[in-house]
Amino acid sequence: MAPPTSSIPIPSKLSPTSYSSSSSPHSSLLLHNSMLKRLSQRFISSHPTKLLSSRRKTHPLPHSLISHRPFYASKVLAMADQHTSNPTSHKHTNRLAAEHSPYLLQHAHNPVDWYPWSEEAFAEARKRDVPIFLSIGYSTCHWCHVMEVESFEDEGVAKLLNDWFVSIKVDREERPDVDKVYMTYVQALYGGGGWPLTVFLSPDLKPLMGGTYFPPEDKYGRPGFKTILGKVKEAWETKRDVLVKSGAFAIEQLSEALSTSAGSKKLSDGIPKNALRLCAEQLSQSYDSKFGGFGSAPKFPRPVEIQLMLYYSKKSEETGNSGKANEVLKKVLFTLQCMAKGGIHDHVGGGFHRYSVDECWHVPHFEKMLYDQGQLANVYLDAFSNTKDVFYASIARDVLDYLRRDMIGPDGEIYSAEDADSAESEGAARKKEGAFYVWSSKEVEDILGEDATLFKNHYYLKPSGNCDLSRMSDPHNEFKSKNVLIERKSHSEASKFSMPVEKYLDILGQSRRKLFEIRCSRPRPHLDDKVIVAWNGLAISAFARASKILKNEPKEIKFNFPVVGCDPREYIEVAEKAASFIRRHLYNEQSHRLQRSFRNGPSKAPGFLDDYAFLISGLLDLYEFGGQTSWLVWAIELQDTQDEIFLDKEGGGYFNTPGDDPSVLLRVKEDHDGAEPSGNSVSVINLVRLASILSGNRSEHYRQEAEHVLAVFETRLNDTAMAVPLMCCAADMLTVPSRKQVVLVGQKTIEFENMLAAAHASYDTNKTVIHIDPTNSEELQFWEDKNNNIALMAKNHVAADKVVALVCQNFTCSAPVADPGSLEALLSKKSVPSA
Repeated sequence: MAPPTSSIPIPSKLSPTSYSSSSSPHSSLLLHNSMLKRLSQRFISSHPTKLLSSRRKTHPLPHSLISHRPFYASKVLAMADQHTSNPTSHKHTNRLAAEHSPYLLQHAHNPVDWYPWSEEAFAEARKRDVPIFLSIGYSTCHWCHVMEVESFEDEGVAKLLNDWFVSIKVDREERPDVDKVYMTYVQALYGGGGWPLTVFLSPDLKPLMGGTYFPPEDKYGRPGFKTILGKVKEAWETKRDVLVKSGAFAIEQLSEALSTSAGSKKLSDGIPKNALRLCAEQLSQSYDSKFGGFGSAPKFPRPVEIQLMLYYSKKSEETGNSGKANEVLKKVLFTLQCMAKGGIHDHVGGGFHRYSVDECWHVPHFEKMLYDQGQLANVYLDAFSNTKDVFYASIARDVLDYLRRDMIGPDGEIYSAEDADSAESEGAARKKEGAFYVWSSKEVEDILGEDATLFKNHYYLKPSGNCDLSRMSDPHNEFKSKNVLIERKSHSEASKFSMPVEKYLDILGQSRRKLFEIRCSRPRPHLDDKVIVAWNGLAISAFARASKILKNEPKEIKFNFPVVGCDPREYIEVAEKAASFIRRHLYNEQSHRLQRSFRNGPSKAPGFLDDYAFLISGLLDLYEFGGQTSWLVWAIELQDTQDEIFLDKEGGGYFNTPGDDPSVLLRVKEDHDGAEPSGNSVSVINLVRLASILSGNRSEHYRQEAEHVLAVFETRLNDTAMAVPLMCCAADMLTVPSRKQVVLVGQKTIEFENMLAAAHASYDTNKTVIHIDPTNSEELQFWEDKNNNIALMAKNHVAADKVVALVCQNFTCSAPVADPGSLEALLSKKSVPSA
């Protein structure tokens, strides 16, 4: 992940002995095979396919490579906009100007002669017989901006790069396959990684050495970027064979370790149950009882952890251990409450920032990522389903309404991210992290007038600034006299102001709206308007699920800004528009293949495993929560394509890339559930769901395929379950002997909407909802082909002006019910009575 906050010493990673003045070039640059093998084995055994979820997290490094004095990014960010002050005139223009990626376009006018990842670049390196300098980042990466200003905008650095290397820029969000290869290499050798990722390659793309962020000059006993460029050039000229052989060996070892196969197509007995328990226990051991969350600062809202704990709580309840169920649920709910009340939550505009730098969820790293919003909306929906507490429903709406307002394009596409940095005022040459989001006490007083006292009390606003709750919140006073809103009071404070709770909440909502309107006049952070299939899949799921789960809110509920309070049915329209955009612009109807992303046209990169798996998951939710059967048909088509492209049919498991691009040197079977779940974890759940929807040989095939995938990762489930929480859930789902089916028969009327909401009223991840309109010939034909039992149910339970529901499990079905209350009661029973 990118280097730490601007006030923390920044680690750079390179071979620990590369810069010892007493070492010969041979001893300093040779990565001995035995050492490389040992390091890669250590990496694989501890975290075989780990991609860290942090974006500014500090990683331990050899003592000699850590500077002992702080480096302040604010000193260089003053230059951040100089190169864009006159957008119509540029001194330099390179090949990136023809690209679509916002990140690549940010570097289109650097003096560095950048290439995109392409055969043209590789051929140029071979022709000139020089190494490749590869720089990987993304458009909202704070430290990528810093390195651009310091080094890539510098004419002197650019001359060194242009004379000695072929320089390539990669957007990791557009090409996660390329990023995965070289991030894995850096992590394996040096124990950590981050963005910007800096790697030197041979012309045939083998890694020679690498690191993350480097300052331009030697400082604090640490080599600067210019020195590193000279060392690499010297090594290439004098010890090329050593470097190339070491790089080739590294790729060979990592390829062998990361493409593991299963010895059996089945999981050993007891693995799923033990893995689920072990993961829950390990998370509980890291639970912060004071501030919520699992682990210490910096704190990341890792939604897969919440999903695991909710699943384990439900499982404990079903097996009669209500004490354990309540204990686990309390930890989850307290964590969700602390996150929602903390500064990591944007109280004024909605949505969540990337992570908190302190233990109390207060001062965040301010970028907003779509993958966080989609997953967090879903876990707050799950919390509402569990508790019926409208607090969680309101936070889910808050996230979704933020996306609707700020992150959706004209054709329904959902954008990727918003930057952390922005100018403090119009025309300012300097960008600063959080400038768009923080407030002085006086600003708030001037804007809110007589309501300022109440608001400041509720959100802990102070004239001196409020970033003082932890020594980690603002150790170098970068937010001096500024406030990050955090709720430290509850609505019980209404009595202190001698007013009813409802009026107190109204004033808070009106005040947030006033601040929002003023904030809209500030320079906005950069919007990455790239459309990524995988992340849209996560958001499609949340919008679809919200459309029915939120219909179970109490009728008298009142919403306050920034929550809009729309009819939940509007959310499924958002999901359908996003899915339609992907189908129109990023799906080939002939080949049935996806492209990875879209911005002013489809990207050159193909769809990867995550794109297929996350989109299939979103489409299944879109169907189950009321969408047309055509979404289910498309999900099945995509699953067939995913199996064709990514499945290791002999060894089991899914590779992360198609494998047809010779420039991508590693083909990995990813399992780590981090900031995003792994494609393999999501795929197993998709297969379990599809097996419950379809029948016959197709259903059994899906179940066998799911178990074979899990068998590949049996050691992981057994030894390091906390690294794969969603896979633990997936493994347990597969062991459920008979998944509950809710079959709704009837036309798409208001009654149908109400019955569907009842079907989804309670939290139960081992339930499939199927709906069929018996008057729709296309739907009937689909079910006759895919699961004739559903078609027969529809034909046998046609009722004019009525929607009926049957609940089926263990090869028996309940008597049909025709009102939402009866369906909810039926689903709340532990076993389903036979008709």
